[in-house]
Amino acid sequence: MAPEAIPGAAHDARIGPEIVSLFHKLNNQLGVILANSELLESKLADDTHKVRASQVVTGALEAIGIVQHLKRAVGVVPSDLHTP
Repeated sequence: MAPEAIPGAAHDARIGPEIVSLFHKLNNQLGVILANSELLESKLADDTHKVRASQVVTGALEAIGIVQHLKRAVGVVPSDLHTP
């Protein structure tokens, strides 16, 4: 059964906390990648390297979007992410 077909999947005691923790950790790492690639992009003078840094920024933003989509698919809501 697909995760989006499981009512309350994010609140299931067996999988919910692990999924919430995984999304939190993944978002943290993507945030680090995004911040550093944006900083690098802003400091580079060489256009070729700037383009490559821009591709990393775009990839990080796309990955963050995918995580958001996955969170919605499994029923993780923003308030779940702040629960210990």
